[in-house]
Amino acid sequence: MMKKSKLLSLMLAVVMLMLVAAGCSDSNSEVSVGIVLPTKDEPRWVQDEQRFKDALKGTDYTTEILFSQGSSAKEKENVETLINKGIDVLIICPQDGDAAAAAVEAAKKDDITVIAYDRLITNTDAVDYYVTFDSLAVGAAQGQYLIDNAKGSNTPLYLYAGAASDNNAFLFFEGAWKVLQPKIADGTFKIANSSEAEALKDKAELSRDELSKIIGQVTTNWDANEAKNKAQTHLTAAMADLKGDVAILAPNDGTARSIADVFGSDSAVSSYLVTGQDAEKASIQYVIDGKQSMTVFKDVRTLVKDAMGMAVEILDEKKPETTGSYDNGNVEVKAKQTNVIVVNKDNVKKELIDSDYYKADDFTGLE
Repeated sequence: MMKKSKLLSLMLAVVMLMLVAAGCSDSNSEVSVGIVLPTKDEPRWVQDEQRFKDALKGTDYTTEILFSQGSSAKEKENVETLINKGIDVLIICPQDGDAAAAAVEAAKKDDITVIAYDRLITNTDAVDYYVTFDSLAVGAAQGQYLIDNAKGSNTPLYLYAGAASDNNAFLFFEGAWKVLQPKIADGTFKIANSSEAEALKDKAELSRDELSKIIGQVTTNWDANEAKNKAQTHLTAAMADLKGDVAILAPNDGTARSIADVFGSDSAVSSYLVTGQDAEKASIQYVIDGKQSMTVFKDVRTLVKDAMGMAVEILDEKKPETTGSYDNGNVEVKAKQTNVIVVNKDNVKKELIDSDYYKADDFTGLE
């Protein structure tokens, strides 16, 4: 029969082995790249989750991805969890750009490199990099499409914008205005629905306040119903010389479809050009059917690769490549801008089907 002292010694040895094993487990569970995304309730972010995991394949690095579920408090908690996992790089798409400042400041205190993903974190110096689509380029592409496809001169130009509370809406509109303004000044276009834009038509560079005045008149708040109501109001008030062949700057696909439906149902509108953004499935069908002229395709697969590529360069102690910078209200944040692609009826198959972004059987009438 085993003596009590030997039994106690054996039990102590077992406990010590368990503690050692636990310690090994903890060290193995350290995470290289922590990622915080806004919500699991939207397909975009769930798809990004898998894309981020795929982007690390073939490296020695590990990642953990957490979702904030629309809560800035949960977002801060997620960042703290990842800090405790020993991350070296934090990639975060903020739920709220201002509110996220406290979370990333906690990360910076632990010498963690912070990459803002898709949305800029504002009013803090704790952001090292920003990976984004070039929002000015989105607006410029929309404006240039209208210029390239307008008929004749004095084409009525209807302007619409995103939400006045969204910094990206300002960037989209600013990008469009810079290319459209010379063509407004030379008579190619005449502004149909904004007295504020009419008053500023000779200015190529607009201040934030001047942009606010125009956007305040033509905002859709990114809401399809609001866009529809505004378009109906504008067309009801429009004289005959503001109909015929028209051009429409619509900020994104959801508003573009609503606005297109209104203009398409007015018998005094002979034809219309309407822009969009996001390459939503419903709008791709509209493009195929000739109801929407174009959309700006922002391939989130590329955005993920750019963000994770930057993270790996940091982990490899290399200096990431950047292509510009953004003022976040506190510092100029170095940025990697991902290219955008104009999609219309002519290249929709090449850009969206052949690239495996969508399947051909998602649409009808595709040639």
